[in-house]
Amino acid sequence: MTAGFFVCAAGYGQPGPQHAGLSPSRPPSTEEAAMSETPFLTTITACNACATACDECVSGCLLEEDAQYMALCIQLDLDCAGMCRLAASALARQSPAVGVICETCARVCDLCAEECARHDMDHCQLCASACRDCAEACRRASAAGG
Repeated sequence: MTAGFFVCAAGYGQPGPQHAGLSPSRPPSTEEAAMSETPFLTTITACNACATACDECVSGCLLEEDAQYMALCIQLDLDCAGMCRLAASALARQSPAVGVICETCARVCDLCAEECARHDMDHCQLCASACRDCAEACRRASAAGG
């Protein structure tokens, strides 16, 4: 391994292992340092993308002519966004409960994807796709012991 920089309690600029994708000419941001050492980065990214898609879907549903008709979609979007954020956090912290959390996240994503897929609006279709991607990533992470 080549020398690089890493964040430590004393500050930046301490010699340390080279982190993938980080330039040794500048200290990494706290986020870059944390993410470069996270074994489930792909799943965390999928969870965050899904949470964002669900938030956008909520906004889109609320602007529909008959928002009441979209109530179940909105409820599942909110549940899914919250679950995805919990899963991303658990994965980043390498929580001992991450397997159970990821499996539950996948199930909630499945419910949300199923409901969103029933609606033709772009925001619902994009959300359904993000939910399916997240469910798949969470199942892989759960099966990998994460």
